Amino acid sequence: METRAVVRGVHLSAQKGRLVADMIRGKPVDKALNILAFSPKKAAGIMKKALESAIANAEHNDGADIDTLKVKQVLVERGMFLRRFHARAKGRGNRILKQTCHVYITVGD
Repeated sequence: METRAVVRGVHLSAQKGRLVADMIRGKPVDKALNILAFSPKKAAGIMKKALESAIANAEHNDGADIDTLKVKQVLVERGMFLRRFHARAKGRGNRILKQTCHVYITVGD
């Protein structure tokens, strides 16, 4: 039995999100939550909320035992870019691309 939680449109680059995802992949959920709670990265807070949502989904929807759950899969995919402009000399403008990502967490026993 596997249960998913999805967070879309996070204001974070996918590369930085994957660094945190690699830390918790394959770990039991209590250990993964502990790792995320003490990680200083911005992505850790976002992943922690998503993991807590996946645990709640597993408990409520599937009646799973929380003590036996593991993080089966963590995917961080690139999302849309927010396009912004920065004023430059002589009336020109440079494009700034602000990256977003989508986080998919799957837990199971």
